[in-house]
Amino acid sequence: MTIWSLLVREILHRKLNFALGVLSVTVASGSLIGAVTLLRIHDIQTGEILEQKQAELAANMAQLQDETRKAMLKLGFNVVILPKDQNLSDWYAEDYASKYMPEDYVTKLADSGVVTVRHFLPSLQQKIEWPERKRKIILVGTRGEVPNLHKSPVKPLVQPVLRGTIILGFELHRSMDIKVGDDIELMGKTFKVATCYKERGNKDDITAWISLAEAQELLDKQGKINAILALECHCTGEALPLIRKEIAGVLPNTQVIERGSRAIARAEARTKVAERAALAVEEEKNARTTLRRSRERFASVLIPVVVTACAVWVAVLGFTNVRTRRDEIGILRTLGVSARHILIMFMSRHVLLGVLGGALGFVAGVLAGGLFSAAGEGAEVQIVGADFSLLGLLLASVGGAAALAVIAGWIPALIATRQDPAVVLHEE
Repeated sequence: MTIWSLLVREILHRKLNFALGVLSVTVASGSLIGAVTLLRIHDIQTGEILEQKQAELAANMAQLQDETRKAMLKLGFNVVILPKDQNLSDWYAEDYASKYMPEDYVTKLADSGVVTVRHFLPSLQQKIEWPERKRKIILVGTRGEVPNLHKSPVKPLVQPVLRGTIILGFELHRSMDIKVGDDIELMGKTFKVATCYKERGNKDDITAWISLAEAQELLDKQGKINAILALECHCTGEALPLIRKEIAGVLPNTQVIERGSRAIARAEARTKVAERAALAVEEEKNARTTLRRSRERFASVLIPVVVTACAVWVAVLGFTNVRTRRDEIGILRTLGVSARHILIMFMSRHVLLGVLGGALGFVAGVLAGGLFSAAGEGAEVQIVGADFSLLGLLLASVGGAAALAVIAGWIPALIATRQDPAVVLHEE
């Protein structure tokens, strides 16, 4: 009869002792594998959640940015290009320039390739006496926007005023009972009312807009303008020096003014949209990281306790097995079985115990980790094929469990090999 047949018969004879040993190793291995599985599933879910969040936020950001851009465009132009000799104190007081520059400046600027501003709108603005109506108004001559030829075309902020038509501010058409479609006289020229603006609560309420060419004729300023309105592309306070430098290189006889409140409002709106999107992703990432750390701390406390307890229990079962087999060991030694073979027999039993316990612990741990994740987070995860090495985890479980069982059973096995057969048989 070989050692291996004795090993099998001994296990079948002492089923409870062996089953308790396998159960202990299964608990130890299952606890460790369950914790590892739970953390790996957490990482997989975190990656999927963050990827989904990024995709959703990218779509939302595109929509929000577009909506914000449209809303902020309603604030109007936020950069004003004036003649260099214009006194700014007068300009701030009157809100229009008393000095003039060539109308072709706007075309020159649009063709220059500037990147800091766009939506160029030339205008001729002046406060006048409306002779036919006996009242002061602000007359603005404007034309269609001049596009940046080197940039993609964009929808203009304002529509051009057609020749022969006039647009009136709220106070003008209200106080004089003028309606859309009426023909009115302005400085001896007849205009058809194209639009009557609603109340804006600023100087626009006493402003009349006509085409730039007709305004130049009425004011005797052919080929002249006194301002170029533009829109800053990147609305930040630090962009103004760059704008001034770029425009000065193209139009040296001009100066640049930024309407700060509008630029700041536009910049803050866009920045807040971006910040909210980034914050949402960061908060989700932090929440997942906090949850993972909490699980890691729990596992770092629980696993050592469970593994130690199971190792002690396996050692106790080993001592019990050696004590109940004293007579068998004595007989085997008397028949000539060496101490080394006795050691191999006992250690083989522990290796088998560890392998079975490790395999069962792997299955139990993976299933428990998956079920716990599904119960705790309300989502199932496809572990197989999701960057999750089940084979590597199985080998680690079986190898670690076998090592645990061998270490726990080493001392009982040594005690078995050191028993004197003569003393054992004499006592029996």
